[in-house]
Amino acid sequence: MNARNTLINHVRVLDPVTKSDRTANVHIVEGKISQISSQPIEVPPDTETLNGTGLILAPGLVDLYSQSGEPGYEDRETLTSLANAALSGGYTRLTLLPNTNPPLDNPASLSLLQQKSPQTPQISLWVGLTQHLKGEQMTELAELATSGIVGFADGYPLNNWSLLRRVLEYSQPFGKPVGFVPYHPALAEGGVMREGSFSIQAGLPGNPAFSETTALASLLELLPTFPTPVHIMRVSTARSVELIADGKARGLPITASTTWLHLLLDTQAISSYNPNLRLNPPLGNPRDKEALREGVKAGVIDAVAVDHTPYTYEEKTVAFGEAPPGAIGLELALPLLWQHLVATGDWTALELWQALSVGPQWCLQQQPLQCAVGENAELVLFNPQQRWEVNTQTLQSKSANTSWLGQEIRGKVVKVISN
Repeated sequence: MNARNTLINHVRVLDPVTKSDRTANVHIVEGKISQISSQPIEVPPDTETLNGTGLILAPGLVDLYSQSGEPGYEDRETLTSLANAALSGGYTRLTLLPNTNPPLDNPASLSLLQQKSPQTPQISLWVGLTQHLKGEQMTELAELATSGIVGFADGYPLNNWSLLRRVLEYSQPFGKPVGFVPYHPALAEGGVMREGSFSIQAGLPGNPAFSETTALASLLELLPTFPTPVHIMRVSTARSVELIADGKARGLPITASTTWLHLLLDTQAISSYNPNLRLNPPLGNPRDKEALREGVKAGVIDAVAVDHTPYTYEEKTVAFGEAPPGAIGLELALPLLWQHLVATGDWTALELWQALSVGPQWCLQQQPLQCAVGENAELVLFNPQQRWEVNTQTLQSKSANTSWLGQEIRGKVVKVISN
């Protein structure tokens, strides 16, 4: 919806920047928030008037990292279907990983994707740290740093520690975040779910928590010497939360994120053997899930990412251990996090919006969106009570690889208001 002249009456207004949560009338004029008042607002006759009773008006959501099928994997997702899925889920800004085909590791492929990207939602790009995302040779960091990127990341583990040292050293002058996935594949030993009692019960090879934490600890030991801003992606273990808290207490230049699925589910969910729950990193044990939730609330984990990873039906309809890791989530993250964390009283609405909107922009070194007078209108109108069934007809994504397929969930974005 174009934000020209709109009045929303009796709506619950959230602004996580100022910690404001109140019911008010909101007037939007020419793409800016003109008034927020508890009193009636007089508006011109041509104003579009909406009844906001029972609805929530808040800043647009921002995703830290997700994947586009285009170019190279258009059977999974196109830029158009990705944009539609994002807006359907309340995401007005997306940040895409470089693992397309060809990968985003040079100015030409970067420029092509930038030209093809839709204006809404706003799409930003991580660019590859290494050529062809293989972790063997650095990309031309200096050349890419001036290409309108948000930072450097492969979206895969980088376990050549000599190369990682050079990356941290050479990228430091650019001041852009380096995205790091903490993971030692050799220590995982082919595990497909988090090691523990539930992996034994499931009869699936376990991936120990130290496959993540040893890589993370090594990175944190490098940063005092090479203080480059680093964003730690896909945090999934309780011990990682402790290591990050310690690193922040030491003043290291780090931010961190987990994914929405790691907040909602744990290894117990894998008793279904649903291949859409095959993730990397795998879902944590119950203690990991609780530590991640507390870590987000405490600000140790700065943000919650969607990590939207589309796959076709044929790719995912295989045995659990053979399925490619990843699931979609742009349309599901907000309603399911609200349903399982806010509606239960575990989190406040402001804490959720902090994690999904303000936190991601903080990690990307951007000014956070606000729902305040004078600000640009980049807003979502969310109905937390609206029920809908997750299926191929209701999903805007081209892929449907989610464990919620066929289930009814509660919570739906009814409008996106964008300048």
